[in-house]
Amino acid sequence: MTVILNFIAFQAGWFASVLGAANGMPLLGPVVVAAVVALHLYLVRVPAAELRLLAAAALMGLLGDSLLLASGWIAYPNGEWLSGLAPYWIITMWLLFATTLNVSMRWMRGRYVIAAVFGAIGGPLSYLAGARLGAMTFVEQVPALAALALGWGVAMPLLTWLAERFDGLREENRAAVMAETVRVKSHG
Repeated sequence: MTVILNFIAFQAGWFASVLGAANGMPLLGPVVVAAVVALHLYLVRVPAAELRLLAAAALMGLLGDSLLLASGWIAYPNGEWLSGLAPYWIITMWLLFATTLNVSMRWMRGRYVIAAVFGAIGGPLSYLAGARLGAMTFVEQVPALAALALGWGVAMPLLTWLAERFDGLREENRAAVMAETVRVKSHG
């Protein structure tokens, strides 16, 4: 899998998600993201490891974006699946973002301070872009951006650390995942 393909796939998923949500088609993004995730899992050496990373990222996104929504500082025009939780299309964007961690964002490995700065700046900028395109609204922009900067400043080093542990591109992870599978099956 090339870095360029990964970057292009991420951009396609991001724009489909944001523009779909902004234009009353919140399912468009998750459909494109599902295709990107399927391609990603097909191309990696150890899909089980990558699935763990994607699941961790989706859970982080669900918690973080739901807290922002509950604060009243942001609002989403559509895509609600359960009252009080962030819309499904933004959760799938976290899955999408996780597909970049071991490919086009691999350069951030072991650079946790850089990851924190990148997250603290890039996270809020991404949400600002989404708001400008109409996918969401900042009800209280200053506290929302501060919370996003803090949240992404913590999330990015954590995601980078998780990506190092759940790296589906490394061959040696295949043996570890297979051993774990055998262990689970023998106890179950």
